Amino acid sequence: MAKIIRSQRAGTSSVRSAPKKKAAKAAKPLPKGVAKKPATKAAKKVAKPKPWTAAEVFEAFDRFRKANPEPKGELEHLNPYTLLVAVVLSAQATDAGVNKATRALFAIADTPEKMLELGEDRVRDYIKTIGLYRNKAKNVIALSEKLIADFGSEVPRTRAEIESLPGAGRKTANVVLNMAFGEHTMAVDTHVFRVGNRTGLAPGKTPLEVELGLEKVIPAEFMLHAHHWLILHGRYTCLARGPRCDVCLINDLCRWPEKTV
Repeated sequence: MAKIIRSQRAGTSSVRSAPKKKAAKAAKPLPKGVAKKPATKAAKKVAKPKPWTAAEVFEAFDRFRKANPEPKGELEHLNPYTLLVAVVLSAQATDAGVNKATRALFAIADTPEKMLELGEDRVRDYIKTIGLYRNKAKNVIALSEKLIADFGSEVPRTRAEIESLPGAGRKTANVVLNMAFGEHTMAVDTHVFRVGNRTGLAPGKTPLEVELGLEKVIPAEFMLHAHHWLILHGRYTCLARGPRCDVCLINDLCRWPEKTV
């Protein structure tokens, strides 16, 4: 009977070993500066600040009223027309810068007719220290022409009509309606937008959201001066950088988690 010869490879066993399980792939390191994603949806949620109560809102504006009963806008003007022009010029500019330019301008052109007589080139010369002055000079002349042609040289008293004027938007309309005609409007500039969001009083992603939120929570008795109080608060206390929480009138009511008191 022939022998059965089983060949073996050198250095190996004749008994087959059980197949090894594939090792789990090591997680690739994230690139620098890329944060690891949270494992659950719950981890993504950030606790929203508790909304202000009606009593807290009243208390805040009552404090503003006691500290400054008759707040005034800082744009210098002589009448509704010059107020309108000043607000149009104030876009992307400071009130102090606008006032410096318009004192001499308004001294000789305080009506639409006088402004047209002055002409675009000379208006441009008066306001050349203000940002975007070339385009703004065009708007001042164009809105003056429209006031004469469509509104009998008078500043209209509705938001839609004011917004129809060259260079005038919703904020401009709200300022003019409030300061010239005593309407309960809320003009949202960068200061009001910051205060509304930072304090949690009226958070919103857009100026319009903040505007509507403030109108909803502020009692009617404060609305005439509310936007001035908030502008002044943002300009001198609730600063974009280095807010002065230690002297803030409403620091105990504010919902900002990073306040320093």
